[in-house]
Amino acid sequence: MSAAETAQPNEAAGTPAEESAYPSEHTDYLSEGEISVLSRYWRAANYLAVGQIYLLDNPLLGEPLAPEHIKPRLLGHWGTTPGLTLVYAHLNRVISARGLDMIHVTGPGHGGPATVACCWLDGSYSQVYPDVSRDGAGMARLFKQFSFPGGIPSHVAPEVPGSIHEGGELGYSLAHAYGAAFDNPSLVVAAIVGDGEAETGPLATGWHGNKFLDPVHDGAVLPILHLNGYKIANPAVLARLPREELDALLRGYGHEPVYVTGEDPERVHHALAAAFDHCLDRIAALQRAAREEGSEVRPRWPMIVLRTPKGWTGPREVDGKPVEGTWRAHQVPLSGVRDDPGHLAQLEEWMRGYRPSELFDERGRPWPELLAQVPDGERRLGSNPHANGGRLLRSLPAPDIARHAVPVPSPGTGQHEPTRVLGGLLRELMRDTAERRDFRLFGPDETASNRLQEVYEVSGKGWQEELLGTDEDLSRQGRVLEMLSEHNCQGWLEGYLLTGRHGLFSSYEAFIHIVTSMANQHAKWLKVSRELPWRMPVSSLNYLLTSHVWRQDHNGFSHQDPGFVDHMVNKDPETIRVYLPPDANSLLAVAARTLDSRDRINIVVAGKQPSFDWLDLDEAVHHVERGVSVWDWAGTDTGRTPDVVLAAAGDVPTTEVMAAAKLLREELPGLAVRVVNVVDLMRLLPPDRHPHGLNDRGFDAVFTTDKPVIFAYHGYPWLIHRLTYRRRGHDNFHVRGYKEEGTTTTPFDMLVLNDMDRYRLAMDVIDRVPGLALTAISVRQRLKDKRADHRAYVVREGQDLPEIREWTWS
Repeated sequence: MSAAETAQPNEAAGTPAEESAYPSEHTDYLSEGEISVLSRYWRAANYLAVGQIYLLDNPLLGEPLAPEHIKPRLLGHWGTTPGLTLVYAHLNRVISARGLDMIHVTGPGHGGPATVACCWLDGSYSQVYPDVSRDGAGMARLFKQFSFPGGIPSHVAPEVPGSIHEGGELGYSLAHAYGAAFDNPSLVVAAIVGDGEAETGPLATGWHGNKFLDPVHDGAVLPILHLNGYKIANPAVLARLPREELDALLRGYGHEPVYVTGEDPERVHHALAAAFDHCLDRIAALQRAAREEGSEVRPRWPMIVLRTPKGWTGPREVDGKPVEGTWRAHQVPLSGVRDDPGHLAQLEEWMRGYRPSELFDERGRPWPELLAQVPDGERRLGSNPHANGGRLLRSLPAPDIARHAVPVPSPGTGQHEPTRVLGGLLRELMRDTAERRDFRLFGPDETASNRLQEVYEVSGKGWQEELLGTDEDLSRQGRVLEMLSEHNCQGWLEGYLLTGRHGLFSSYEAFIHIVTSMANQHAKWLKVSRELPWRMPVSSLNYLLTSHVWRQDHNGFSHQDPGFVDHMVNKDPETIRVYLPPDANSLLAVAARTLDSRDRINIVVAGKQPSFDWLDLDEAVHHVERGVSVWDWAGTDTGRTPDVVLAAAGDVPTTEVMAAAKLLREELPGLAVRVVNVVDLMRLLPPDRHPHGLNDRGFDAVFTTDKPVIFAYHGYPWLIHRLTYRRRGHDNFHVRGYKEEGTTTTPFDMLVLNDMDRYRLAMDVIDRVPGLALTAISVRQRLKDKRADHRAYVVREGQDLPEIREWTWS
């Protein structure tokens, strides 16, 4: 097999043809000294990776391997490791030679042994974990801790210096890489894409990040597609494609692929070094054309396709079956080492084959010669501050929310679209960060639909493809990123945040579920990061969920799903916050609270349709600070014990609770009704379950311990029961919410179909306050009749009753 197979890149628009030239063979590209350094570093990294998977003791093989030197449980993944260590070695070379500011993203799922080994070699690991020193004693700790109780996982997790990407779930490497590169003009992100990972949907759309990368203001992404042929047990699709078909696919994605293929390590070192130099020269030329020569044509960025055997340099056969170059190399090639003398002998032969005495001195320290190409200080891949973004993070300019507040001369009379009001605040933030370029808005083609389009006045939508005369608000420099892939939007935002910037992701509520798994991974990343003193806090991941369940007038049933919150409240309580602002001013107050917070996932659910204004700005700010408030002006319990509590969480539930309270005031004037509004959902939990939790005394004072609580909730009712089940008065809670009913219909009919309308809530009060079932039977009948009248009217007229459409609080 040849050392290098190359494809001639096409001429990129706006650049000379000779800049695209790439030699077809490279057999003597590097000097003997350079080859020696690369080879020794690569062997050392592979040795350390094998040791992490297998060894409990005897790290330098100072004595023959014995069963007691082997871990009792062999965990980890070898197959992808040699390719990853090879790439890391070559990245060291180009960073040192060119003075690059570079981070790398490791896409293959189980690349932990490789990256940990390389971070230990370059000293980054020992710098943040001094007890894992760069000597024999530290090597022993390095080996033991890997996939071991109290140690580190087998993935490239937050514990690994230089990482911004959790390798436990596949598909997001390119999205994270592009997110890191946005607004980082000097940064190059090397994104290693595994051939198994390349089969995922998110990765398939991730290639399109190059259509949004501004060569003037953004950095560069260098994808490295690593083809080693197999996943856990099956061939990898891209690895089996004919060269012509793979080349057509990658060129169709807008890249100029350079191919490096081989099994002879020395020849592959020559070819890969040449490929990296070609690609980095090409990136520099494309950036120069845009930055200095004014080219506005989207570059065709280079990429590398690296094909190496799976489990390269490991056992060729085990028990008579082929391993190297097959799926059997994926995890632990020699699985019976503690009990099978033959396997133990084969492991020792494997590790000694790397010639450890040429790699480490008698004290276990790497020989200086093999570190000759390792960059210095923060240039090291394990120490680059972009991969510990909190070190670079600056606070956002404090927005003046008073400038955007809506007047509320009287509660429940005026109406505004809350997200449109928020759009003005976001516009201000976009304007105030225009020079520093560290705030972006992300969303799947829904920014205007979600009423946030005022941001376009100061920043258009980023777009590097062709512009047509019919386009609106597109901009080569735009900091609003829209692509109809929630996965890409989430991945871009995560990469942006983890490298020290701020952002907001707005989405239709029903379809944020598409990224539930990504949100889960990010929550875990934040939890672990907070426990690492060397990881600096990063800006929170902020979700704005709108176009929500209660106002799907034309989209119908498919667009109704408020369950994202249900999933996320399972995550670490230090991480998750959920806000349901009841009106526009409350949304402003929540935005001010969340946008510049740290290490959180903030979920904000707010409607885009006109809704009532309940609180002026000062009241809204205090309400958000409290999280749960009694609205004295709305109730009839002032100065006396309430007979019933009407509670709401969410904008539409708030309106229905207020309407029910008004009905009860008119129909049952002697009834003492308390009205409670919940804006911070986590306040319902006890303080030992969540930092925002309301203590028992405060909770009981608000909700009582012995009175009925009729609770109208934005989402699925069971969640309120789950959050409050440990409270003394929980048995008194009766929750109404969404129960999977309704399709294309009127707004009020949605409420009736799900039993959360004002009439149903008032009937619940009559049913649950002792004595009212007998004394208020006629009132209940009238309320029930109203529901029937509503249904007949809606079916006949196609709109809600006039008394619903024209209702106000006053």
